[in-house]
Amino acid sequence: MKAIILAGGLGTRLRPLTENTPKPLLPVKGKPIIEHALLNFKKHNITDIIFSIGYRADLIKEYFNDGSKWGLNIEYCVEDEPLGTGGAIRKAAGGIKETFLVINGDNLADFNWSGLIDTHKRNNAKVTLALFPVEDVTQYGIAELDGEKVLHFIEKPTKEEAPTNLNNAGGYVMEPDVLEILPPGFCMIEKDCFEKISPQGNVFSYRHNGQWFPTDTLEKYYRAEEEFNPFL
Repeated sequence: MKAIILAGGLGTRLRPLTENTPKPLLPVKGKPIIEHALLNFKKHNITDIIFSIGYRADLIKEYFNDGSKWGLNIEYCVEDEPLGTGGAIRKAAGGIKETFLVINGDNLADFNWSGLIDTHKRNNAKVTLALFPVEDVTQYGIAELDGEKVLHFIEKPTKEEAPTNLNNAGGYVMEPDVLEILPPGFCMIEKDCFEKISPQGNVFSYRHNGQWFPTDTLEKYYRAEEEFNPFL
């Protein structure tokens, strides 16, 4: 099974840290952010990795090379222009014909990939999302569920409107045929895929109760650097 790490963003909200360093290489507890993701994949015997990269792709390739240092097989898919999460996944998954995994490269999380995959198979799902309970629902897209099925997401609801406190944590198990729904060019996997197929009952959830630290702003990055506990 292959895993795609989305790591092509410019990291503009992390400047000046990202003026010369791509966001995926920013260190947290002594290792680049996406190295922690790699180690967690390896923990679950997932060793074939595709990096979807763009900004300062040369530095990411130089650091990780072919992945043999970690006992992994790493390939690279380079965005010549921003494609959004949907376009990036579609391009990186171009040759994949079986179930695959995706993670947002700017999150630090100790996802139980074995549990996610088991849930996906048990439900015969097209997509299974890792959901994480958040304290402030007004800052996230919050899932409405029917059992494990994801009905839809409510973007930044009030506390009264929120059906749960579960946020899309950016870890996915996917079937390759769901990408056929995506429009050409720039698109977002959340709006252009998940929201379109969830009414058909094909999107399921897995509650992640471990660590989850987004790092897309300076405040969140420094919090992750202080509080994240490396899991290997």
